[in-house]
Amino acid sequence: MEKKSGADGDADALSAKLTDQGNVVRDLKSKKASKEEIDAQVKVLLDLKAQYKAATGKDWQAAGATGGSKPGKDKKGDGAKDKKGKAEEHDSESKLKKQTRLGLEARKEEDLSSWYSQVITKSELIEYYDVSGCYILRPGAYHMWERITQFFDGEIKKLGVENCYFPIFVSHAALHKEATHIADFAPEVAWVTKSGGTELAEPIAIRPTSETAMYPAYAKWIKSHRDLPLKLNQWNNVVRWEFKNPQPFLRTREFLWQEGHSAFADMKEAHQEVYDILELYRRVYEEILAIPVIRGRKTEKEKFAGADFTTTVEAYICASGRGIQGATSHHLGQNFSKMFEIVYEDPETHEKKYVYQNSWGLTTRTIGVTVMVHGDNTGLILPPRVASTQVIVVPCGITANMTDAERDELIAKCRAVEESLSSADVRCRGDYRDNYSPGWKFNHWELKGVPLRVEMGPRDVKNGQLVAIRRDNGERVTINIADSVTRVKALLEDIQSSLFNKAKKDRDEHLIVVKTWDKFLAALDARNIILAPYCGESKCEEKIKQDSARDAVVEDGAPAMGAKSLCIPFDQPAEIQSSDHCICPGCNGKPKYYTLFGRSY
Repeated sequence: MEKKSGADGDADALSAKLTDQGNVVRDLKSKKASKEEIDAQVKVLLDLKAQYKAATGKDWQAAGATGGSKPGKDKKGDGAKDKKGKAEEHDSESKLKKQTRLGLEARKEEDLSSWYSQVITKSELIEYYDVSGCYILRPGAYHMWERITQFFDGEIKKLGVENCYFPIFVSHAALHKEATHIADFAPEVAWVTKSGGTELAEPIAIRPTSETAMYPAYAKWIKSHRDLPLKLNQWNNVVRWEFKNPQPFLRTREFLWQEGHSAFADMKEAHQEVYDILELYRRVYEEILAIPVIRGRKTEKEKFAGADFTTTVEAYICASGRGIQGATSHHLGQNFSKMFEIVYEDPETHEKKYVYQNSWGLTTRTIGVTVMVHGDNTGLILPPRVASTQVIVVPCGITANMTDAERDELIAKCRAVEESLSSADVRCRGDYRDNYSPGWKFNHWELKGVPLRVEMGPRDVKNGQLVAIRRDNGERVTINIADSVTRVKALLEDIQSSLFNKAKKDRDEHLIVVKTWDKFLAALDARNIILAPYCGESKCEEKIKQDSARDAVVEDGAPAMGAKSLCIPFDQPAEIQSSDHCICPGCNGKPKYYTLFGRSY
């Protein structure tokens, strides 16, 4: 055998290394290795290509499937092989480029803001709009809202609540009738001042909430004790204009919500409804969205303007170390009924009495909290009970060598599984697009957070089985097709409970009880939410917020953020001891209860 020159030998050696490295990259992708691992090996591949070009003066071309090109082939054969080699090379590299372009570029633990923006847009929940703070809810997001509304609407109707609708516009006189209420909302109210080019005689507000819009009508409708209780709810949109640092779902100028407004003759009955509604809010978060919440009462400083007291469910975002208000249920006492003269005649004394009122609301913020709590660096992870698609069926192993009959049989089996699951009330669909590879489809549906993927190939069909892959942990489970309905339903329930348990574990590990200010600051800087003794005075609450802010900037473009009170939990961690002091430095007041503090959205 003739010995090759040094240059030729180097080129051959590099070519062999390139072939091997290409196989390494393909193998990692087929095993769905991590992005970091794939990126590292692709970098090695690109470095080898650069060395090859420097040594030979030309770009390296991948050889045929079995290795290096052989001499003696005709031009047609060489061209076909070169074309195939280019395709394989392109497949080896461009898939990563596609993943970079279509998948997530930011990592949740490194750049939460960018990660969140990419997740909600690339998973097709949100489209940005040309009015700041307003967003388009795409079908994926709106379906999540529909799942929430279906559950909650059904439950409040069991409590005797009826749905209605009031106009979005509120007169200036009505809005300003309750001074304390409007003072709190004044910076957020948007006003209509013109009709075409003509100035309106009086500006009209766009509702920030509907107490002042609804209660004049309540005053007309309620005359007797027989008209009570009056329990109305509306599903609508509201506008709150003045704010900084908008975030889709979490802090927006316009959002969807439900707002319930009730009137009672009996105060105890009104109080009971406050807690009944709060329990439904807990169930929305914990049973539908798989997010643990802490139920409690807002401090006087944080309660709803015009309310006697406000109750809340508070969630925790582990990625940011911040709490977030989930939903609130308020007892308004007689504050609004006195303003709007909502009275009834007492059946015994025939005296006019003011009604007791409640209001309560839940918003599309629920969607953003779900994304924040469960999502990962691949995309959304949706709890099955809120997912528009619970199971996606993807046929695999379709090759050019398959006959039409074999292909048709595989697709038919996939459709049969899809139909079987759908008939059993599993929200299932199949992806039979022939212009995308199975790998592309896997990434696409993982990004969109579908809880369970079902793969079926020719061998699975032959063996009467399918393979189910969980979105939450990547576990692969082989299932007999005959048992698919039962097994898939069980897997979906297990995914739901696993997501809740993981979120609860994360929350509980960051829920810290402290009694001294230095430990309070240390816990806060470690991204915890904190239970601490508190005297209940608003001045102490304000000092805690100011003194704990220091230089802590938790979001780009946002001011330094201190700890605020989130709620006074109903489930107290311990009894207040005689030796306990209010967590606020310098306060000599006796603490009344443990209060939950933290940075918040």
